[in-house]
Amino acid sequence: MGRWERALDAAGIREAGLRADYGRQRQQVARYKREIALAADLLLPARMVPHVIAAAAFMHRTDTLIDSGPPAERRAASVRWQRQVTDGLAAGRTEDPELRPLLNSVAAHPVLYERVPDFLAATGADLDFTGFATEEDYQAYVDGYSLPAFMVVAALIGPDGDQREYRAACRTFIDGSQRLDFVNDLAEDLADGRLTIPEKTLAEHGVTRADLERARDLPAVRALLAALLDRAGRTLAEGRAVIDLVPPEHRPMVRCIVGVEELTGAAARADLGALLRRSAGPAKPAALRLLAREYLRARRLRG
Repeated sequence: MGRWERALDAAGIREAGLRADYGRQRQQVARYKREIALAADLLLPARMVPHVIAAAAFMHRTDTLIDSGPPAERRAASVRWQRQVTDGLAAGRTEDPELRPLLNSVAAHPVLYERVPDFLAATGADLDFTGFATEEDYQAYVDGYSLPAFMVVAALIGPDGDQREYRAACRTFIDGSQRLDFVNDLAEDLADGRLTIPEKTLAEHGVTRADLERARDLPAVRALLAALLDRAGRTLAEGRAVIDLVPPEHRPMVRCIVGVEELTGAAARADLGALLRRSAGPAKPAALRLLAREYLRARRLRG
């Protein structure tokens, strides 16, 4: 019996059709976020792995619906999906194989019962996104979209009971992570017509949108990107508080998530000019060392 089959057994997922549904979602997550599927498989207790996969697959499907096609089509698809998920949550069942794993995971982990609707309600912030005028607009986006999205998975691996302190720490972490993501994906976002740096921040650094769209590797542009990455790094450092707020058996996974963000930030800082053309990724040797270190920690915790 393989690791995945043992995880399904540990999670109490016995019915053959449901196991197949979870398996397809595992394949989906592995295609678009291979590192998440691998880290969950190696670092989390087996009983948690299928549920984290289901939550991640749900987030991916929701994001795909609101990011694909003309605005009117995206909005209509989002409305249909919200209705389908809401009806499924109310009934506790569905015939949609893409949704069955999520509903099963909600039943196993009721904390998701609130986090899923929170995320669905937040998708309008991304559908309506036209850019940020100020830093306050960016912070409102973090509250209105980034945090509810992150909490779909984060709530699963968080502490039992009251999660208010944990959610506040997650908010700090996702603020740094989202800012890093916006800087790192600058070229891709601009190609899609999205400027994710506040206009006021651009003005403060003497940089124009055209400078970024034309990939002008100017001193002012480099200073802007460095300042944004520095701020993201400071916030991510504060966000490390999430590690001590989760159960010990989940800390290897959370340390890995935080560590990957820190490695990505280091890679982005290493060549600021390149961010005008492409995203940076963690150095593979460093990422493998991080994963191996946390895997050994996870094994020790399991005895």
